[in-house]
Amino acid sequence: MVELDLNERPFTERGSRLLVIKDDDRGLWIGRAEYETRLTRTTIMSGLRVFSGPRELLVRHASPYRVEFDDGAALEFADADTLVLTGEGEAVWEGGSAVLPVTLTGAGTLVPGAAEARWRAWLERMPPVPDDLRERAELAWWTLAINQIDIRGRTSVIPSKYGYVGLWNWDSYFHAIGLRHGDIELAREQIRILLDNQRPDGLIPDVVHDHGVLAETTDLPRSDIARMDQHVGGGAPREVVPVTKPPLTAWAVWKLHEAQPDLGFLREVYDRLVASQEWWFKHSDPDGDGLAEYLHPYSSGLDDSPIWDHGPRAEPPDLNSYLALQYDRLADIADALGIEHSWRDQAQALVDLMIAERWDGERFLTRPVPTRTPLELMPLFTGRLPREIADRLVADLTSKSFWAPVPSVAYDDPLFDPEAMWRGPVWLNINYLLIDGLRRSGYPEVASELAQKVLDLVGYGFYEYWNPLTGQGSQRATTGFGWSAALFLDLAATP
Repeated sequence: MVELDLNERPFTERGSRLLVIKDDDRGLWIGRAEYETRLTRTTIMSGLRVFSGPRELLVRHASPYRVEFDDGAALEFADADTLVLTGEGEAVWEGGSAVLPVTLTGAGTLVPGAAEARWRAWLERMPPVPDDLRERAELAWWTLAINQIDIRGRTSVIPSKYGYVGLWNWDSYFHAIGLRHGDIELAREQIRILLDNQRPDGLIPDVVHDHGVLAETTDLPRSDIARMDQHVGGGAPREVVPVTKPPLTAWAVWKLHEAQPDLGFLREVYDRLVASQEWWFKHSDPDGDGLAEYLHPYSSGLDDSPIWDHGPRAEPPDLNSYLALQYDRLADIADALGIEHSWRDQAQALVDLMIAERWDGERFLTRPVPTRTPLELMPLFTGRLPREIADRLVADLTSKSFWAPVPSVAYDDPLFDPEAMWRGPVWLNINYLLIDGLRRSGYPEVASELAQKVLDLVGYGFYEYWNPLTGQGSQRATTGFGWSAALFLDLAATP
């Protein structure tokens, strides 16, 4: 069973927004996870300590189902909104005190052993993994559990209770890929939630949160705001722009189908997947050249990448690579449903156009960006490149620029910064997508080697991103991060 440090691994419960964390030398702190709200602003109780007479009872051990103090006192969840402190002694916190046992919030009734039973039942659903990966896989499976909360009446897997309390678009696809091994219905539900909030024009929103959805914005990352103010004057109104995330929906749907076929689910989502694919070419190709663009940094998922150093629109090679594979996955779904289509022809036409317009003989270009990022390697994801081009990309991938694990900016690029978000650190999703593409493109040995390097990177913690030089979670990275846990689990469980 996972051990909690009450710091990177808080005491919380599947379905609960409450987190119990060490409060420096003042005992424990309890806060509530809310959308776009710092945990420091949602304090429910701080300085919680337990005493037996004058002697403080210290935390002896913390597991997913109980925080144990000296002398038998314990803290458990009665339900998602209720923490119960049991035993003998006195609980003291800032502004209050009570003789044990005491219900700290809510009004639930503690059923002895119920919390442990819930956690053991969840752990039993974890897919089998090699023995040397089991401890980390259990932590990953625990992470996917604690990141489940209710959002507008539906069980949603969020990226992290530390700062990402909403259902984000491409995060949910990665979460579903990990969950498919032990809870296929919850995996499908993540995709259903997004598609049920799809706009009539086909756009799948960026975020589904407590107050609605984020599908358009006037916001820009700080660097782009400064650039716009420089050119058009401070305080100038900014354009309302649609925002989404990279198009990977059909790819994820098909992975779920491969794990457990369900033609009913394919019928349910097919037309909406088609509408999403069409949205990119109808509404996100402003120059009309047949290659879709990201109209906003948020839509790329790589908000702070150097690809945005030259303006708030970009066309890195990853986007149309995803769309080409989406055509192939639409073809797979249509074939399974007996629907006539021309999706594979459209996939090949898009890859041919990418090569004609963006391949310079050495690399796929992100004009006018000189900075080297792994996005230029992402056409491997299509599985449709001519062998000579694929060989060139694999040689680049395995060179000192990117090998390995793959950083978010090339190791030998002047802008490489191992700690700056999307400007050097390792992200598991980018590595996973490259692994997936290498397998599809006919390089299974390289894919296996990269997968092993990713598994080796992950120690006892699932971060948003890692410093590739130290192998540690980056100092500014969120912990308890869902897609890192999900993709680690998938790599560990996949033979």
